[in-house]
Amino acid sequence: MKTIDLNCDLGESFGPYKMGMDESGIKFVTSANIACGWHAGDPVVMDR
Repeated sequence: MKTIDLNCDLGESFGPYKMGMDESGIKFVTSANIACGWHAGDPVVMDR
C-alpha cells in the first residue's frame, strides 16, 4: 500500500494575528512543523 505524508506548519499565529487553521486542519495531517517562537508563534499560541 502506498502512503503519503501530509505535512503542515502549525502555531504560526502571533498575538491578534491568526495565521492558518490549526484547530480544524490538525486532524488531517500526519506530521507537523510546530513554531517555537523564533520566527513565528508566541507563548500563548504555543501553549495551545
